[in-house]
Amino acid sequence: MSKKILAVDDSGSLRQMLAFSLRSGGYQVVDAVDGNDGLDKAQATRFDLVLTDQNMPNMDGLTLIRNLRTLPAYRSVPILMLTTESSTEMKNRGREAGANGWLVKPFDPQRLLEVVGKMIGPGSAS
Repeated sequence: MSKKILAVDDSGSLRQMLAFSLRSGGYQVVDAVDGNDGLDKAQATRFDLVLTDQNMPNMDGLTLIRNLRTLPAYRSVPILMLTTESSTEMKNRGREAGANGWLVKPFDPQRLLEVVGKMIGPGSAS
């Protein structure tokens, strides 16, 4: 059974690149267009990892992470921020909210798979 990843980003092209990269690593990917959509999908399905952007309409990434961390099913699920924000202050805010890691856009697909693999193990063999 392949591991499921929720990818939350308001950019359609970025969601496509994420899905392509993660699927090539053997992961199942569900995408969400913003934090509200991400939260709804996370409550409907159990994911092994959540990847979220910070700057999105309706609900930003930090708010999404805080909301996910209140759900028993997501207290220990790894959450990665994938954002253009790279300041130390923003990374600290991410950690305080409950993020486990940080990747800066534009992302390197190989690096993304390395980080995800370290957090949740390999996807299923295709």
